[in-house]
Amino acid sequence: MSTKEIPTDGTGAWPELPLASWQDTYATLHMWTQIVGKVRLALSPLVNHWWQVTLYLTPRGLTTSPIPYGTRTFAIDFDFLDHVLRIATSDGRVSERPLRAEPVADFYAATMAALRSLDLDVPIWPTPVEIEAPIPFAQDYQHASYDPDAAQRFWRILVQTERVFTEFRSRFLGKVSPVHFFWGALDLAVTRFSGRLAPKHGPTPNIADHVVQEAYSHEVSSLGFWPGGGPIPEPVFYAYAYPEPPGFKDARIEPKEAYYHPEMGEFVLPYEAVRTAASPDAALLAFAQSTYVAAADLAHWDREALER
Repeated sequence: MSTKEIPTDGTGAWPELPLASWQDTYATLHMWTQIVGKVRLALSPLVNHWWQVTLYLTPRGLTTSPIPYGTRTFAIDFDFLDHVLRIATSDGRVSERPLRAEPVADFYAATMAALRSLDLDVPIWPTPVEIEAPIPFAQDYQHASYDPDAAQRFWRILVQTERVFTEFRSRFLGKVSPVHFFWGALDLAVTRFSGRLAPKHGPTPNIADHVVQEAYSHEVSSLGFWPGGGPIPEPVFYAYAYPEPPGFKDARIEPKEAYYHPEMGEFVLPYEAVRTAASPDAALLAFAQSTYVAAADLAHWDREALER
């Protein structure tokens, strides 16, 4: 789909994206975003709960936002309209390279070379995280797919999701995260905080313990979108509480298509139920609000002080 073919009248705002239709592109794009995200991780000062490592939506794709490098800054953008990876620096230099079907190893080598060409020397931990059987980037010739239409559909879903999540975020006066994209699991999330410390989180597969402890140092109610995988073979919206209060899994959640997934330990709402709803915004906001209310009421949050 070219830039000229993007709907401008609201039709097709929530496109179809069955997981099976883009599984290979999904896996490759996941590794590409990890490479770019690790560049931001390597240079950005720690912000609570690892908020300094995330990517953000743009009108064209995903961006690191400005990354400090001495007295300079730079940003790396995935442009899913023109299908290029763009690196731009604060001194006016730009490097662009097409997004195309190629092995992760080649994308990694080319991205590091592009950074060096802009006098940006950024060593990163060259192995993916939060996945089983990770392959070091420089050795990954297994993941080499890129379907431009599927990548653009994924981004378009993220654009709509961010818009609705931002509306939901605006209703909260307490500490709340940005709406941001975590490249570790390839999900978009927004998280509300009660203001209380949380008990120490247990071990999490494929994630270092210090990462988990920083992420879940405080009590949360979190909402997100994930393209699916493993025990959930379809794209879903999700919501969970940490620590999960007694009775949470039995709470009555809206809309009716939402359910508690015991293996994941969270409520999920199939993306297809939102996409095909009479009002996708209303369906998603109902899910966001009802899961938050269940978490906050059962855990005795001070809702009067925290909500607008």
